[in-house]
Parts: sequence; C-alpha cells; structure tokens
Amino acid sequence: MMLIQPLQKNATLLKDIKKHQSNHSSFRLWWLGQSGYLLQWHGQHLLLDPYLSDSLTKKYEQTDKPHIRMSEMVISPEMLDFIDVVTSSHNHTDHLDGETLLPLMGVNPGLQMVFPEANRAFVNKRIQQPINFGIGMNDGERKQVGNFTFTGIPAAHNELARDENGNCKYLGYVIQFGPWTIYHSGDTLWREEILTALEPFNLDVAILPINGNKPERRVAGNLNAAEAVALGKITGAKMVIPCHYDMFTFNTVSPQEFIAIAQREQVPHRILQLGECYEHSNPNPLNQ
Repeated sequence: MMLIQPLQKNATLLKDIKKHQSNHSSFRLWWLGQSGYLLQWHGQHLLLDPYLSDSLTKKYEQTDKPHIRMSEMVISPEMLDFIDVVTSSHNHTDHLDGETLLPLMGVNPGLQMVFPEANRAFVNKRIQQPINFGIGMNDGERKQVGNFTFTGIPAAHNELARDENGNCKYLGYVIQFGPWTIYHSGDTLWREEILTALEPFNLDVAILPINGNKPERRVAGNLNAAEAVALGKITGAKMVIPCHYDMFTFNTVSPQEFIAIAQREQVPHRILQLGECYEHSNPNPLNQ
C-alpha cells in the first residue's frame, strides 16, 4: 500500500516552522496527522494531541483489528526540541502515545503537559512521571499554561464519562492567546452540553474530527462530516479544520463529504495536507 505523502516532513517541515518564529502578526497551525497539530504564536509552541509513532500498528498487528497506517509519519518527536506545552485530550493511544511523548520530553526538559485531571494516574504511568507532574483540567476549568489560557470543554467519546470525583475523562480545549481563540475538540460525539460550554467563546478556529461513529469499527466514535460543519456553523467559528482521518484504514473517511457540506452551508473551512501550515492573521494590528 502506497502511503499518503506529507506536503512537508522532517527537515523541510522544521525549516518552515522556524522561519515563522519571529512573525508576531499571526498564529500558525501545522497538521501532524490524526488529531495532532502544532500551534505557533509569538515564538511559543503548543503541541496538540500528537501521535508520531507506529505504536498502534505494532500493538494490533497480530489481532483481528489491525491498525494499518495510511500516511507517512510527518516528523520524528525527537526533532521537535522547541515545544513549550503538549496536550492529551484523553487516554487513547493516538492522543496519549508513550512512544511520542517520552522522546518528546527527553528533548524538551521543561515541557508542560495538559490533560484531564481524571486521567492523572494513567497519564503519568504511561509517560513515567511522578503523580504530581502536569496540569490537570476539568470541564469549565480555566488555567494559564505559559502564554496560553486553557478552558476545559466536555467531550463524549462515546459518553460524557466522569471519575468518582466528577472530573471529565474526555475533554476538548478552548485555547486563548493574544487576540485569538481556538477550539480543539479532542474525540467527541455531538452533545448539547458541548454547545453550551462553547457559547461564551468567539472561535477563530475549530479543529473537529469527521470520521464518524460506526459500531462495526469496534472503537469509540466521533462527529461525522455533517455534524462537524453544523458545530462550526452554530458556534460561528471563523474557520473549521477537519481532522481524525487518513491515519488508519479501518477508521477513516474522505474529507470530500465535509467539503461539500461546508460549501453548501457556507461555513469557512480549510483542508490541510500533512505537514501543511495554516496561517491566521491578526484581526487587529494594535493587538500584536
């Protein structure tokens, strides 16, 4: 099987990232595959739910649920030695990957990590850290991490699951920095509670999964294309970027349905190739 080739990868991708570091008039997002994105703003770098290994392919190779990779890996985590903050939205390996996070932490000794407080013990066992490592979040909670302000948004994958203390096990994050606000939903189905939680925010970008929820896959599901467009429209997001496709053959969709629906509903959208940069310019130069 011919793997999907990134638009940019490895040294070429790094060169693109580094050439923009001093540009303070905009922020940039690079798609790293699945739900993984690199956000750059004012020389700071936030890595959202990275999966940069073949750990799941190896884990399920001899099972009845093989995770056959569709796309070539964009970059090795060891090459990302400038990351300030990394997130995990929940405990599934494509959002909390030890084979990504351990080498990433090795080259970023001061790395801060944001994850659901409900998952603290699980997270720190996987990444071999003491129990007090990292910034735990719950829905509705707001915390400053470096130059980024995080607000926890509930996610349903497939349920709005909570621990014995009422902390959400699945989260999305609204992230505010400078004049901008972005939303990374993590993995989620449609829930009115999510829309309610997003009401106070003026979203510049919403990053949403589109692979849908099909029981025959035997994995928890996500928004489908129509739901992602509807969520973007209801929240008034200035740009919707779809994700969670083109990684594993058994759990993917073509983005063409999303494109068609977004065009029909007049929802601003952008399809990124792997390793491609999306740049969002400053709406008010006085806020630079």
